[in-house]
Amino acid sequence: MAASVAGVARRLRRALRRSPSWLGPSRKPLSTLPPPTQGSAVRDAFLSFFRDRHGHRLVPSASVRPRGDPSLLFVNAGMNQFKPIFLGTVDPRSEMAGFRRVANSQKCVRAGGRHNDLEDVGRDLSHHTFFEMLGNWAFGGEYFKEEACTMAWELLTRVYGIPEDRLWVSYFGGDPKAGLDPDLESRDIWLSLGVPSNHVLSFGPQENFWEMGDTGPCGPCTEIHYDLAGGVGAPQLVELWNLVFMQHNREADGSLQPLPQQHVDTGMGLERLVAVLQGRCSTYDTDLFSPLFHAIHQGCGAPPYLGRVGAADEGHTDTAYRVVADHIRTLSVCIADGVSPGMSGAPLVLRRILRRAVRFSTEVLRAPPGLLGSLVPVVVETLGDAYPELQRNSAQVENPGDGRAVEKGFLQGTQLHCLLPGQIASLVSEDEAAFLDSLQRGRRIIDRTLKRLGPSDLFPADVAWSLSLSGNLGLPLDLVELMLEEKGVQLDSAGLAQLVQEEAQLRAHQAEPAQEQRLCLNLHALGELQHRGMTPTDDSPKYSYSLQPTGEYEFGPCEAQVLQLYTEDGAAVATVGPGQRCGLLLDRTNFYAEQGGQASDRGYLVRAGHQDVLFPVAQAQVWGGFILHEVLASEHLQVGDKVQLHVDKAWRLGCMEKHTATHLLSWALRQTLGPSTEQRGSHLNPEWLRFDVATQAPLTPEQLRTVEGTVQEAVQQDEAVYTAEVPLVLTACVPGLRSLDEVYPDPVRVVSVGVPVARALDPMSQAALQASVELCCGTHLLRTGAVGDLVIIRESQLTKGTTRLLVITGEQAQQAREVGKSLAQEVDVAAERLNRGSRDLVEAHQLSKDVGRLTKAMDRAVMPQWQRRELQARLKLLQRHANTAIRKLELAQAAVKSQELLKQHEKGPLIVDTVSAQSLSVLVKVVRQLCERAPGTSVLLLSPQPVGSVLCACQVAQGATPAFTAVAWALAVCSQMGGKAWGSHVVAQGTGRTMDLDAALSAARAYALNQL
Repeated sequence: MAASVAGVARRLRRALRRSPSWLGPSRKPLSTLPPPTQGSAVRDAFLSFFRDRHGHRLVPSASVRPRGDPSLLFVNAGMNQFKPIFLGTVDPRSEMAGFRRVANSQKCVRAGGRHNDLEDVGRDLSHHTFFEMLGNWAFGGEYFKEEACTMAWELLTRVYGIPEDRLWVSYFGGDPKAGLDPDLESRDIWLSLGVPSNHVLSFGPQENFWEMGDTGPCGPCTEIHYDLAGGVGAPQLVELWNLVFMQHNREADGSLQPLPQQHVDTGMGLERLVAVLQGRCSTYDTDLFSPLFHAIHQGCGAPPYLGRVGAADEGHTDTAYRVVADHIRTLSVCIADGVSPGMSGAPLVLRRILRRAVRFSTEVLRAPPGLLGSLVPVVVETLGDAYPELQRNSAQVENPGDGRAVEKGFLQGTQLHCLLPGQIASLVSEDEAAFLDSLQRGRRIIDRTLKRLGPSDLFPADVAWSLSLSGNLGLPLDLVELMLEEKGVQLDSAGLAQLVQEEAQLRAHQAEPAQEQRLCLNLHALGELQHRGMTPTDDSPKYSYSLQPTGEYEFGPCEAQVLQLYTEDGAAVATVGPGQRCGLLLDRTNFYAEQGGQASDRGYLVRAGHQDVLFPVAQAQVWGGFILHEVLASEHLQVGDKVQLHVDKAWRLGCMEKHTATHLLSWALRQTLGPSTEQRGSHLNPEWLRFDVATQAPLTPEQLRTVEGTVQEAVQQDEAVYTAEVPLVLTACVPGLRSLDEVYPDPVRVVSVGVPVARALDPMSQAALQASVELCCGTHLLRTGAVGDLVIIRESQLTKGTTRLLVITGEQAQQAREVGKSLAQEVDVAAERLNRGSRDLVEAHQLSKDVGRLTKAMDRAVMPQWQRRELQARLKLLQRHANTAIRKLELAQAAVKSQELLKQHEKGPLIVDTVSAQSLSVLVKVVRQLCERAPGTSVLLLSPQPVGSVLCACQVAQGATPAFTAVAWALAVCSQMGGKAWGSHVVAQGTGRTMDLDAALSAARAYALNQL
């Protein structure tokens, strides 16, 4: 028996991975379970079980856009949104800080980054880029191993009715190298629940020790597996549920330390669970995917889906079904959550997913354009009940011109995404059309390139690169290789690898320099503070400032006591010495700690009784409610010292101006673009503010101007800015109230411009629909007049559907308007000069140069963006007219000179001479006109220039011998002059330098006569 179990264990070590493939033909039922259960009912049963039977709080799925976590491209696990709890950095005043036992169904995307299933999707019967993760959590020791295992076993066997003999479990068998003992507690719990001992297997850290990353909370895990074989032959196990017991922390040096608090984190893929309950071998053979397969079949006319893989899948039809179905789910969910296809980061990954779906749709399924967009409503139908943000978009599709749906969203206290109405399908269809166009252009470029290649030549790597996602057209490299393979051409793989390496080196060179290591409170420091019973820092004094009758703001000092000091490496100390950079924890502070997009305050502090010794404070950061000040000690400082804090007044006031301006800008954008316009992020400091907004298309100059005008009105009215802290629950149903995808404290601060908070929060007043009312913890002006002015100086597209605005205020904004006014006057002068006309080429060329100079100045200038765009359009037209005027003058001048040369030369096969010409353009026109008037004549002209160079242009008569080409003729002459030449076999030009023009002319005649 032991040998048998050992054999099974060896097979499991190979088979048990985080995403094992499903085995066998997909249509064969594998279970004698009751009739299949619908996917939505399976999800509901999970949530109801934990809420009703075990008192868990149901938490909505987080957006697939990670919230403040740069380590992730997408949310890829249910635990992502709870990281602040695991790391101890959760705001103690937030709703999340009160979580003890919760459950949810989380939207997850695994594509790009550390967890990347993209290239596996379609090839087998189990991989997905989008999936739903069912999970339950217990924080701070609310419950641990015994309760977690018992609940999981109860749900699977009693609620879902999975036979116990089909379930196996694995537990952590220890790691002697890390000094970790086997998790015998989990083993004994499973045995006590009745799991047979031969179904309880131990594995090492690779299989049964879960880690968040290279550092951070981690711990042993126990996994529940389902046996597909059902006792017939060797077990065929797939993982169903992973129960992680977070009890350690992986330090930067690789060591493990016990966590201050223990947590339970479990995750079970809905798709796999539904497949088990419906008796299917494949996650794609469930009702989660069958509606999509039916719609794909109806939309493209391909043979029905049969669930084949590998060689059995002739023509890769079933592979294409799986790719398209999976990818349209991912696209719909991501776009609804504000991630649109783009050129970097998560948007770039989404762009690859979209283009991969288009490839399989058009190349394999032969679907007509627009199929992907037509599948979006099917995704909404299958997922909308669980994830209402998809349904809200769907509601807008039905009545695109009906504003009541938007109003209804506000009345329900929801935040509608800007991608309305039907914009998910529209965006998918637009990108699909763009990719198909790129595909056609790519084919034409390949065909043109092949025409100039020899039979055994490799396809140039630089051309393939220009076609790729890293180049101009955005075609996946594997698709380029496939297109070449179809034509029997081999790609220069070595050259391509070199280009890939150079691109990687360039990106590494262009990468932002590593930021200086910030002082921080790590998980252990926070745990120690909580263990000592220290309360979070009282930072309410940051709001203690007033507006004096003179219009000046007064920021009073704040008295505080030093509670703890930290060295740069995070060690807690009782004292620091002169010149030492340290972290300072106080009982209270008037410094604003960086958060919510607003830069941290800076300033200084002094010790009580030592007013002449200043301790500079560089910044303040918040960690789990404790505010850490970065201080450079001027003298000795120790725990217990009384200090007085002073914020940098100019810096704080600049941040206040920008933050109030940010709210006014957000409100003005909604007034201009529509009430569903969504802010995607912002950042501000005293110099500028950056604002990201969801848009269907780039803002027009008129829209930009209107937004600025709307803000200016509010500024000129010098409206009062009201603030109040209110219970978070009171903000849930306020029409028009703006909030971002952030965790807010409770009570929460409300900032209202022009409307008292009490009236703004009255659900019946709808005052928030006509004014700027937002949840915000930042510092603000008390009246809008101090903003002075606001100018949008830059506008760019971050991704399709997201516009970034760069904004300045106050005197900077007024200066920008002056610059814009001055440049507009210069453009007017240039237009007048063009209308008057130029007397000669010198004047015409000077005007063209002046227009070019203005264009460059316009690109660099700090000025209103709406004005820049308007003036750039005018300059583009002026440049075109200036170039037309130059061409006309050049043609007229060329006509005169060609006529003079014809008079000097008798009719014959050759004209070689010098002529005065101001540019190569004029010289080429003289040559062409000579050849037009004397069709059988080959012409070469030289034109000496004042700077000592010599211009050369030539054209060979049509009747000349094939060996006589213009480019060879020009090269022979220019080489003698130490120059270069270029062109075609008919027309060529070049430059050189010589003091002996006669010798150059003689060489030109001799070469031509020899060829003729």
